[in-house]
Amino acid sequence: MSDAPQKPLLSDFDFLQLNSPDFKEDSVREEIVKPLLNALGYSSSGKNKILRSKGLKHPFLKIGSGKRKITSFPDYLLEVAGKYAWVLDAKAPDEEIKTGDNVEQVYFYAMHPDIRVKFYALCNGKEFILFAVDQARPLLYFHVSELPKHLPKLNALLSPAEFAAGGPLPLPSPTEPTGFDYAGAIPLVEMVAKKQSAKRHFGVHGYFTRQAWDVVQAYITNFTKPGDLVLDPFGGYGVTLLESLMLGRRAIHIDLNPLSVFIITGLIAPVSPADVWDALDKVEHAFKNGRPRSETDIKSAMKKYPYPRGIRLMRNADVRTIEKLFTPRQLAELGLLKHLILNIKDANVRSSLMLAFSSTLTKINLTYHPSSSRGDNAGDSAAFRYYRYRIAPKSVDLDVLKTFELKVKKLVAAKKEMGGIITKDTVKNASISQGTATSLKQIGTESIDYIYTDPPYGNKIPYLDLSVMWNSWLDLPVSEKDYKLEAIEGGEHQKTKAEYSKLIGDSIKEMYRVLKFDRWMSFVFQHKDPAYWHLIVETAQRAGFEYVGTVTQQSGQTTFKKRQNPFTVLHGQLIINFRKAKNPQSIMKVELGVEIAQIVMQSIEGVVAKKQGATLEEIYNELIVRGMELGFLHDLGKKYQDITPLLNEHFDFNDKTKKYEIKKNTKFKTQIPVEVRIKYYLISYMRRCAHQKIEPTFDDIVLNIMPLLRNGNTPEHQTILSVLEKVAVRVGHDRWRLSSVGQQEMFDKELEL
Repeated sequence: MSDAPQKPLLSDFDFLQLNSPDFKEDSVREEIVKPLLNALGYSSSGKNKILRSKGLKHPFLKIGSGKRKITSFPDYLLEVAGKYAWVLDAKAPDEEIKTGDNVEQVYFYAMHPDIRVKFYALCNGKEFILFAVDQARPLLYFHVSELPKHLPKLNALLSPAEFAAGGPLPLPSPTEPTGFDYAGAIPLVEMVAKKQSAKRHFGVHGYFTRQAWDVVQAYITNFTKPGDLVLDPFGGYGVTLLESLMLGRRAIHIDLNPLSVFIITGLIAPVSPADVWDALDKVEHAFKNGRPRSETDIKSAMKKYPYPRGIRLMRNADVRTIEKLFTPRQLAELGLLKHLILNIKDANVRSSLMLAFSSTLTKINLTYHPSSSRGDNAGDSAAFRYYRYRIAPKSVDLDVLKTFELKVKKLVAAKKEMGGIITKDTVKNASISQGTATSLKQIGTESIDYIYTDPPYGNKIPYLDLSVMWNSWLDLPVSEKDYKLEAIEGGEHQKTKAEYSKLIGDSIKEMYRVLKFDRWMSFVFQHKDPAYWHLIVETAQRAGFEYVGTVTQQSGQTTFKKRQNPFTVLHGQLIINFRKAKNPQSIMKVELGVEIAQIVMQSIEGVVAKKQGATLEEIYNELIVRGMELGFLHDLGKKYQDITPLLNEHFDFNDKTKKYEIKKNTKFKTQIPVEVRIKYYLISYMRRCAHQKIEPTFDDIVLNIMPLLRNGNTPEHQTILSVLEKVAVRVGHDRWRLSSVGQQEMFDKELEL
């Protein structure tokens, strides 16, 4: 065997393929499972064999009159020295492999009289899970992108050598693996988000905003190793904490809104589905017996069972106080239902059913707007949809008990999806608390391995004001101090932009304090005002963070708010990546020698040309990223808080594609000299390459910047090369790296035009 260093398993595999509809079960077999089995020491021939599709007769089930038995075929049966060792089934990337029918099917293979092996495993390309037939909990679970880290454990459990030696060794210590290169991590590129493909995030409870779970998963995997501690100080629905636990990390969730704490606490509370069903049966029986049916019954129930009243709503609400959001029958029935749930003795079951009750509130109120395309049961509360308490033009009187039953079913489905991963033991790795990101005093200095957070975006959503309906019914107190600490602009307390800026700034300083050196913070933001972006980057740099690039990331489905207001609400978002370095490099402002107005128009025309028409989000994202990379965010924030008037004046808007295009029969308006345009895009592109540790070829550079230079006067390659030689250095035969020596002097003098 050669002593040459081996490349890590699957190091050349592009995991973005898993998001493609064309990457199915057969692709998982060839691209993932086959290399894994080969790495473990199995092949299609020899004494350590891969047996494919061995037919197994079902010992009990038969078809028709009983003459023909049902035959099943495991994908992979592994054989060592003539004896069966373990079984593995491959599934498509969108299939569930932690619980449910797929797991039961492979368990059947392992227990079959013709096989009888101790271990069975499943892989869907994204995840790998290993079970022992005599244990309920999985022995090993990880995301396939982390396969090289877990290969030693797999070898210790499943390699032919271990079976030949008389049986696999005990599972290695959970403190492994070590040697993760934090400082050398590379920020991710944009992903295709599958926002609604996880039951643990969709169907359980609504919330105002929610990160795409698979995007969060990818970032956690990229910047941490199992066992690390992940923080989200603006926790929201709890996607960061939940996905951290699913990946074997520890996590801290903090949010000022008690509704946020309530949701994630109930969601991860370990319960037996059987206990939940049993409790539901008892609640249903008692509810049916005590359900108010007449006007007299309703009045009596409203006196007997407490409900929130007299609590004032936001000024833009259609009614003044909370009880006006419900009919008398709704108040009576919700009060009864809550009373019955609170009588459940088991704390985790009670917490779970209260979560289902809270989700029921979303539909049982007068602001509930049904879906025009998916029916009465597929709508949403106005607080989540319109960001205000708007009475529905046409009310829908859903049945309280049936709605609650549906919510319990969805909750149990989510619990099953998490089952085996988030248990009574692993849930101890979660810390959940109500608090402010401006003071993380409960967290030790330099104790956090990674921060992924999605803070409020200025005046977009007043979370505490909009959560009144849920917080009041759930008896979750919100103090005046909480309102003062909420990092928003506007709201019922009319908070100023300066107040919001200070709170965000204080939060960033605290995040810097608690993060370890050489660790990362991914800061999600979505706002069209460049001044806010300047605030974030400037505050982070003052605190000591090093800016390492920004990624455009679409968040999945377009929101109703975006469809309603395509020119004022942004759909996509940017993820800003910072690193806590001991010697951070600041973003150097480039003196381009032209007016900001020309740069803005040049950037707009450039992205429009490159994409053959650009959406409002793409244009804003282009300006924000360019502003951060080239250091003119401050000027951009002062003069271009809203660019829609500029766009409407100088570009055509295509109603079909929702994109801005160059006006017909006109040329690009910007007359920036070609050398300046080349320099502008070269610096921006080369900086992005440096962040990603890429040294592009000259052809790469030309292909990336040429579409942005079209102006009826496309430069020759030699012109691009002459400018490139002034801002970059050649590496090897034909690769380039941005120059770091005398960079500012070079920008100011050598390229002055």
